[in-house]
Amino acid sequence: MAAAVLGIIGGSGVYQIDGLANTEWHKVESPFGAPSDELLFGELDGQKLVFLPRHGRGHRIPPSELNYRANIDALKRAGCTEIISVSAVGSLKEELTPGTFVIVDQFIDRSFARAKSFFGTGLVAHVGLGDPVCARLGDALEAAAADCAIPVRRGGTYLVMEGPQFSTKAESALYRQWGCDVIGMTNMPEAKLAREAELCYATVAMVTDYDCWHPDHDHVTVDAIVKVLLDNADKARALVRAVAPKLRHRDGACPRGCHHALDHAIITAPEARDPAMLARLDAVAGRVLKG
Repeated sequence: MAAAVLGIIGGSGVYQIDGLANTEWHKVESPFGAPSDELLFGELDGQKLVFLPRHGRGHRIPPSELNYRANIDALKRAGCTEIISVSAVGSLKEELTPGTFVIVDQFIDRSFARAKSFFGTGLVAHVGLGDPVCARLGDALEAAAADCAIPVRRGGTYLVMEGPQFSTKAESALYRQWGCDVIGMTNMPEAKLAREAELCYATVAMVTDYDCWHPDHDHVTVDAIVKVLLDNADKARALVRAVAPKLRHRDGACPRGCHHALDHAIITAPEARDPAMLARLDAVAGRVLKG
């Protein structure tokens, strides 16, 4: 197994990573279309790192129009073996106050307008998603957050809504009844695609405000939310700087199985596989499709 290359997908407010050495922006082509932006290659304390601003520099692309497949495919082509997703979210729990980071371990996917798989007619695959994030990455993030004195909650369910509008109060109340902890618009199908691409994936959900269920929600000003967003972005960059050296010495494939997610996932018989699909999946599934 190749040495770890850490991919960072930066969400709202996180458009750059401080402290990178030997940095270069490169355009990475994908057969699934254009990624959100060029990728920033660099090193952080000896750890190779590739950064992708999810919404593009300047925040040009809304959640429903992101090319999730191209983003994950491009990161895989860039050599990434693990991905940390940094995302702004609303809180569905009183105790998850603005400024808290949640290391998510589950998702409920309520998005509906997005391509959610690299596979399809001509090459069918079904990956396991019972545990949709890599606990090993979660361990490293939890330790890094402690090092940085960042308020963090380990574990939680992220409700992914389609957007770009925010929830109604009825929807917000429903999601709270379901036991969800935070709500956002971007981590699905991102996590599903990372699993198909055999990449370790973890989410750091950064709480910016309470969702509209909260009785004080209407009294929160835009200025207050922006301040939390910017503070969160500073903490997120510190978290990345702290977690990078903790991942530098991974030895071999992920013990959680992330790097072998396709071992038993492909259903289509070799003689029935579409050559065009095989060509598109050279990066995502090349390990299991070769030969």
